[in-house]
Amino acid sequence: MKHHHILFACLLAFAGSLDAAVPMRSTAVGELAPYCYPANRPASADITFMPDGKSYVTRSDDNRKLLVKDITTGKDISTLFDVDYTRETNLPAFEGFILSPDASKVIVWTNSEPIYRRSMTAEYYVYEVRSRLLRPLSKTHKRQSVPLFSPDSRMVAFVADNNIYAAKLDYETEVAVTTDGEAGKIINGATDWVYEEEFQTTSLMAWAPDNLTLAYVRTDETEVPFYTLPVYEGTCQPKEQYALYPGMANYKYPVAGAPNSKVSLCSYDVETRKTKTVIFPEGNPYYIPRISYGADETMLMVATLNRDQNRYEIFRVNPKSTVSRSVYTAESKAWIEPIAYEGLHFGLNSFVVASDESGFTRFSEYSYSGSKLRDITPSGSDATAYYGSDALGNHYYQSAAPTPLDRTVYRLDRKGIATAVSDTKGTSNAVFAPGCSAMSLTYSNITTAPTTTLRRADGKELRVLCNNKNYTSKTTPLLQDKEFFTLRGEDGTELNGYMVKPRDFSPSKKYPVIMSQYSGPGSQQVLNRWNFDWEHYYASKDYIVICVDGRGTGGRGTAFRTIVYRRLGHYETLDQIAAARYAASLPYVDANRIGIYGWSYGGYQALMCATATDCPYAAAVAIAPVTDWRFYDSIYTERYMLTPQQNERGYNDASVLLRSLSLGCPLLTMYGTSDDNVHPANTLQLVSRLQSVGILSDMYVFPNMNHSINGCNARAVVYARMLDFFNKNLK
Repeated sequence: MKHHHILFACLLAFAGSLDAAVPMRSTAVGELAPYCYPANRPASADITFMPDGKSYVTRSDDNRKLLVKDITTGKDISTLFDVDYTRETNLPAFEGFILSPDASKVIVWTNSEPIYRRSMTAEYYVYEVRSRLLRPLSKTHKRQSVPLFSPDSRMVAFVADNNIYAAKLDYETEVAVTTDGEAGKIINGATDWVYEEEFQTTSLMAWAPDNLTLAYVRTDETEVPFYTLPVYEGTCQPKEQYALYPGMANYKYPVAGAPNSKVSLCSYDVETRKTKTVIFPEGNPYYIPRISYGADETMLMVATLNRDQNRYEIFRVNPKSTVSRSVYTAESKAWIEPIAYEGLHFGLNSFVVASDESGFTRFSEYSYSGSKLRDITPSGSDATAYYGSDALGNHYYQSAAPTPLDRTVYRLDRKGIATAVSDTKGTSNAVFAPGCSAMSLTYSNITTAPTTTLRRADGKELRVLCNNKNYTSKTTPLLQDKEFFTLRGEDGTELNGYMVKPRDFSPSKKYPVIMSQYSGPGSQQVLNRWNFDWEHYYASKDYIVICVDGRGTGGRGTAFRTIVYRRLGHYETLDQIAAARYAASLPYVDANRIGIYGWSYGGYQALMCATATDCPYAAAVAIAPVTDWRFYDSIYTERYMLTPQQNERGYNDASVLLRSLSLGCPLLTMYGTSDDNVHPANTLQLVSRLQSVGILSDMYVFPNMNHSINGCNARAVVYARMLDFFNKNLK
């Protein structure tokens, strides 16, 4: 009996200890919510310019109408679409729209479902403005993707089940352009996962100006290995079918060095319904990131890359004869910057392309025969966008000027004189009307939330479209003090940084510091733009948050950016450690309480810093990190590292896994189980290596969440968990 009483007493004591250990719901989650996506997102002006360049389309306040407004006066001109006044088909609402080239028709869609980050399928409908007829885009296929109007607005090409179809709107007929599409094998017109993610395109189709030919890229992904991710029931948009047995998501994902999809260029003749395959002089290009027509139907312009992505060539193709010839070639000692094809622009008499041969990213104009006509943007600063030209010959572009922290919109006149048509201190992004007669310009800086105004092309303001007054009134009480600074990197290079301090900052106190960074090639975090996020909440909790853009990041010219070629993680780590030592030297910083954080590439970089031999950090947090570049996708990784077969030493030196046993501080990793971008295997393999030698680390998992970890307040949970970890290790 005595022993029984003792045992019972012990059980009661154990049960009591369990009760005491039960974690309470974090108050930080609720407090962080206003600082996190989507609550921290400012309002934006949703406008689409009409083809005439004199008016624009916007949604009504109830999101049930499309209204046409005059650019100059802002007055309503007409109602383009109204869900309550359609014929044949009635929709309760619509999610988005596509305007036809002549504005006589509108495509609207409902019930969209994401495929990957940018792609989706949806139920599309075509609306005829004059007759008010609203009809399904296809009577055969319930769901479609990437619809594309013909130039005369009388046909729409779209993709369904990996095949292209052409809907002839006048006759309500539908023709199969391709029939060989098959999941996991052949994709016509649309793109595979890696093209979508790294070339940032979901469609590779182009109508000829005479409407008689549809060009498209055929993608054969048969040899690309499948990747499988588990799918659970979860509680955020629960999937009840997986309540007892997990499901699987399979898709084609080429890791570095693995087989990529094989692409070919085809042209479909609308009248004969025959398809031809274009033969290039030296065989099919390895990559075709963009296709578009130039001045007429004989000028199909095709942007191509080799696998190493250091040779870029633009071909001019006659789709009828399939004859092609090269009109532009650029080679790099490192990689071709993506803006070369993402910013490619084709006009009536010339095309505009970006290169970095001058030492900075620069846009230049070429004739369709391949002759260089002029440099549009000056050397000395990186050009970051090209918008087009007007009837007077003025060109409009954006540049990282007057400092790399700014983004300014400029106009270059026919005499070669560049004039700013936006504020030069802060970040300005423009959307120009056809003909570049007017623009919608969004401006912000570190203390001013985005404001969108409608302006003439010379910069004169016509009126405000979105001022974010309500948003500003909500966020202003939550803002902490943010300032820019510079420091010397590991090799003496001047680096840009910003610092977020508590509003009640006292120089006599010693604060813990969190180093926040992304560090990926060409990226830029230190910008004079609005950014209201978790950093301000952490600063309100007596942290200083510091962010420094090290070598390899953007806005500083070619040499600064490409120094990381074949050596990812090396120079970035040296500069982040130098930044931490700079922080430690500040009189108001506690040198023993410095942590580092990053997401995606930033998570990778946080791990490289935490495993460095001279690690100065007291804690590290890595979210959705790459841990070995052999795990990541082919296009991104090989752009900067070549293949593992070509650069084995570079991959070994850049591997977190191979240096993981040198982990020099407490570590927290987080990831989503449905991350189709940076796979969970990256984190799991790292944790496995640490466990095998008895090194302890923390890990937090988000079921069914993707790379962004969004939805159901998950983003606030990310930063609440991170704050709890830093509180335990830095305070």
